[in-house]
Amino acid sequence: MYVCSCFGVTEQQVKKHAADGACTPRQIASACKAGTDCGSCVRRIQAILGRGACPRRDLADQGMPVLAEIPEAEVLEEAA
Repeated sequence: MYVCSCFGVTEQQVKKHAADGACTPRQIASACKAGTDCGSCVRRIQAILGRGACPRRDLADQGMPVLAEIPEAEVLEEAA
């Protein structure tokens, strides 16, 4: 079933992106553009994301870090 008719994104594709770590409609949009044109699919995407477990959300609920830490040396090298 199509979730986003503007970009031809299916419910299965949204679920796959969610399984790969996309936990918000914005992250889904970054992965496949769904929700970035007319926006009518955003509520459907929210409903799909609300049904499944999000690995990052589960970590956050446990008080664990959800983003990888970047060693300070790497940050300084990139800034130079």
